[in-house]
Amino acid sequence: MRFRPQQHVRRQRDFREIREKGRRHDCGGFVLWYCRAAGAEVTSDKYQVTGTPAATTAAAGTPLDTCHLPLDTSAPLPARLGVVASSSAVGGAVRRARAKRRLREIFRRNQHLVPPGCDILLVARRAINQLEYRVMEQRFIDACRRIFKPSSDSQ
Repeated sequence: MRFRPQQHVRRQRDFREIREKGRRHDCGGFVLWYCRAAGAEVTSDKYQVTGTPAATTAAAGTPLDTCHLPLDTSAPLPARLGVVASSSAVGGAVRRARAKRRLREIFRRNQHLVPPGCDILLVARRAINQLEYRVMEQRFIDACRRIFKPSSDSQ
């Protein structure tokens, strides 16, 4: 699948809201922040967000953690991604670009694990460029499976 322009988190306000209203999951070389976009309708009851008392199931029709996102009501919202790699944590421009490129590719290849209408923020850490790509990808997959558990009634 492609990583389309409407799947990019671009506004500083959206980055801030994901951090303020979302939950975090430590994946070693990076941190995965996630939250539900405000007003997003999950069209499938396939996913259940777990891990915190504030997070509730989409299948039950109750809202998940919310962040601001302008809505287009004509189409279901795709999962969106924002990537952060600071020079103090990751290093110079070449290292930051490599870290962000790898994180975007991991999301692109595994975006089917993230339910529609969820915003993801991946924050690179110092150790990210020392990790092998497949290790990073497996950590992302494991985190998504823990956070967005498929509900048992949809299988």
